[in-house]
Amino acid sequence: MTDPFLKKYQRQGFWIRVFSAVAFTVFFVYLTPGDSTSLYYPEGYHMYSLILNNPVKYIHLLFTAGANYDENLLMVPDNINSFKIESNFLIARLVAFFCFFTFGKYLLINLCFSMIAYSGVWRLYKFFYEHYPHLHKGLAITIIYLPSLVFWCSGVLKDPVCICMLGWLTYSLYCIFEKRRVSFKNIFIAVIAAYTLYIVKVYIIICYLPFFILYLVLVNLKLLKNTILKWSIGVLILSAVVVGIFVLADTLKDQLGFFALDKIVESVKTQQTNFINMAEGAESSFSLGVEYDGSPGSLLKMTPAAIVATFFRPFLWESKKISTLMSSAESLALILLTIYVLIKAGPYRFIKTLFTDPMISFCFFYSVVFAIFVGATTLNFGTLVRYKIPCLPFYIIALLLILDALPSKKKEIKNSLEM
Repeated sequence: MTDPFLKKYQRQGFWIRVFSAVAFTVFFVYLTPGDSTSLYYPEGYHMYSLILNNPVKYIHLLFTAGANYDENLLMVPDNINSFKIESNFLIARLVAFFCFFTFGKYLLINLCFSMIAYSGVWRLYKFFYEHYPHLHKGLAITIIYLPSLVFWCSGVLKDPVCICMLGWLTYSLYCIFEKRRVSFKNIFIAVIAAYTLYIVKVYIIICYLPFFILYLVLVNLKLLKNTILKWSIGVLILSAVVVGIFVLADTLKDQLGFFALDKIVESVKTQQTNFINMAEGAESSFSLGVEYDGSPGSLLKMTPAAIVATFFRPFLWESKKISTLMSSAESLALILLTIYVLIKAGPYRFIKTLFTDPMISFCFFYSVVFAIFVGATTLNFGTLVRYKIPCLPFYIIALLLILDALPSKKKEIKNSLEM
């Protein structure tokens, strides 16, 4: 690497992930046990032990589907039916795979997952850095140093895999459609990343792809000089994308389950009911303060509360655990940043920028749509702080880019470069 900024940030990001993997291990082993230590690691380690003792008989476990897994092989009886969910089985298989290189040590496996996440985080940083090199510090704070993203993507969970694939998907599609580097490698990475997201958390790709495709279309349209041709092609492409998304969603509705378009409202109602039923025994449960009766109109009324919950909660006084205290401080900083940007830009310029800059439109609208779904379906702070990670960097980046688009800001940057 010849760029001094990239060299510095990559090195710092690497060591942050190393220490974060240690913190993650201490947290889940000694403070708050969870799926990492009760499902993914023990079952993955047990799978590794079976293969080690009888490779001929059990090596197929690394390649089989979760639905075909013999539950008589489970180490913990309470985990029955867990591997019917393919995403759970994928994480356990990754643990089993890494056990062969780490002697089955939980700390070292967490380090592997942390580095998996960092590979995607770094690609995401490079994507934005190549567009806005003068914002290298703000982008680094938002993507590489963001506390919740660093911590929750540093161990055996689904989140490291999701952020990894989100970063690789973004960068590979950027290389193909914007940098014109159409290669087998980039196409292969994009397909693998999209498929993995589909397996692990399908709602991420449902929210993400439409807005990123829109961004790529708008960026390429800027290259055309003929205004009429530009608008004609733009409308044609956008119409094709919208129709294609609906056709694909209808084709895959059986695989999408509750995330199918015709079941979104039902999904929200089901998820809320599940969290409400667990609320009595859940210390971190909360309410949106809006009654939801399962109707689309009720979902619309709940939208502002869902967005606030995702981006700005838990508030400091709502934190009852160490795991949510860090997120509360982060949420407070995000509230202050949002207010600052709104005051600095003003309502008119804020809204105008959202619809005139393709990158800002992509980051803002993706993060908001994602926030609506996550905030509406997740009524537990312990879960919410992890589920909102894929949209947080994009929301903050949208705010940074709005600030950067202000005339006074551009003038300051130009003067600093001339100096």
